[in-house]
This record gives sequence, structure tokens and C-alpha cells, in this order.
Amino acid sequence: MALPAHQQEHIEAWQSSGLSQVAYCRQHQLNSKTLANWLRVYRSQQVSAVAPTLIPLEIKLAPSPSGSLYLRCPQGHTLELPLEISPQWLGQLLKCLD
Repeated sequence: MALPAHQQEHIEAWQSSGLSQVAYCRQHQLNSKTLANWLRVYRSQQVSAVAPTLIPLEIKLAPSPSGSLYLRCPQGHTLELPLEISPQWLGQLLKCLD
């Protein structure tokens, strides 16, 4: 559901106003629940407009003396998993991290 222009303008004006939703609504004679509903739709549109991203992945086959599988991302985070981890579970994990 697309948000009409006047509703989006109110949301953007509220965001830049520094006011609470209730205070903004009082100033503009709006029902605070109405603004909250507009904001819910606005945020769902923002989330759906974000393009999916790919995570760069480099696979290096090297035996692990600890018996663990390590996933290292370019930012330096490391996730240690047991070698017995299910490939299907690991695939689901990687999809969630996308």
C-alpha cells in the first residue's frame, strides 16, 4: 500500500521536528494513532525498498586443529561452529546473515 504524499510529508516533517509524535500531532491537529499507522506503512515501504546485498565469501580449505569451522567476515568478526554442523543449517544461517 503506497502512502499518499501528504502523509509522507507529515512523517518527514515529524522526523525533522525533534518533537515526540504526540507533540507533533497536537501542533498539527492529527490523531497520534493515525500518525503511528502512517509511520508503520512508511517504514514497511522503506524496508521493502532496500535492495538485497551479497556477503563476500572466500572458501579456504584448511584443516582445523581445533575441530571447529570458522566463518570470518571482512570486518573481522569470526563465528566458530562445530565441524558436525549440518550443511542445511549453515545454509539457513548464511541466508539470515544476508
